Amino acid sequence: MKSYRVLVVEDHPFQHEYLLNVFSEVGGFKVDTVWSGDEALECLTRREYDLLLTDLLMPVMDGVQLIQKIAALKKRPALALMSASSRRMLISAGLVAKNLGMSVVGLISKPVEFNAVMRLKERMAIFRTRGVTDPALAIELDPLSTLQAIENGQIQAWFQPKKSLHNGNILSAEALVRWLHPELGVLLPKDFLPLLINQGLEERLLWLMLEQTLRAQRQWRDQGWDIPVSINLPTHLLDNHELADRLRDYVVADGGDPRSIVFELMESSVTEELSNYYAGACRLRMMGFGLAQDDFGRGFSSYFNLVSTPFSELKIDRSLVHGCVENENLASALRSLVELSRKLGLTVVAEGVETQAELAFLRSIGCDQAQGFLICGAVSPADFGTLLFEDSSKPSWS
Repeated sequence: MKSYRVLVVEDHPFQHEYLLNVFSEVGGFKVDTVWSGDEALECLTRREYDLLLTDLLMPVMDGVQLIQKIAALKKRPALALMSASSRRMLISAGLVAKNLGMSVVGLISKPVEFNAVMRLKERMAIFRTRGVTDPALAIELDPLSTLQAIENGQIQAWFQPKKSLHNGNILSAEALVRWLHPELGVLLPKDFLPLLINQGLEERLLWLMLEQTLRAQRQWRDQGWDIPVSINLPTHLLDNHELADRLRDYVVADGGDPRSIVFELMESSVTEELSNYYAGACRLRMMGFGLAQDDFGRGFSSYFNLVSTPFSELKIDRSLVHGCVENENLASALRSLVELSRKLGLTVVAEGVETQAELAFLRSIGCDQAQGFLICGAVSPADFGTLLFEDSSKPSWS
């Protein structure tokens, strides 16, 4: 396997030697070291790196300032952060990077241990397997091509399985949008979704995802599988008072069952009036649709919102899942969320599960379902049907 080229930013001489020894012991890395943020930026303009590992507490330019400057670069490596500061400081700095569109593969408390670098290697393998494209790719796409892609069938719903943490069976799926670009291959939402949003095509995308989901569910039912599917619903679309009725009428006219569709309310947008949010949520649930609080823990979702909205499902964002085995604060937060959700009668789904240790911990605290690259990425409807067949022939976990 090709080695990962790593740039380490650290201002302490002993740490330089120590980190070089740890990376060498783990193997599979080619490491360059620099002393400051300015030197790191200079290196990144001369050579491409797979991973940047930087300390947070540095003189002149600290790690957060370095993140902000790297975000402006066209070619950006995956990012790992290390610090002797509190875990909360690391998490906060990681959120700075994620909200700037960077891929964060590690938050490491100092002193950096052998196992932490091993986990970096595992997550870099996942990062490479995903076929992550250039974060600047969306800028280079022709805005008009997105509408053409919708019309000619290149924009498609693919499906990521959600597995039971009780027996390992596939219980449901999430519909995730993919662009099958004729020249660039399979593009992920981050590569083109901003263009769709800027063109006002979010509702068009919602109907496209619903149409393709219902078609896929028919195919799976013909094979003997009744699989509920969740679909992202931009919250501001609830400003249209007729949306809930139109969604129900469309599903029923297609021969579908509203109980087999879960709408995940996205925090990326808000309604003009809060009453529209609650009205839309209530009406969707009264019509039989499932309703999920999406990405709980990533943005500004609150416990009040969780207990005051008629959700049927809680989706825990991967930012709370990653590191939960090593970080007792995250572990305690997850235990509390699962306990509260059980009292509220909610199905709890953990997103972004990437290690066996995370999976085992989630099972131990009673989380209901999990999805992530450890289990399976999003696949085409036909391939999902194959997963269902293979899943039925495997023994359960219990």
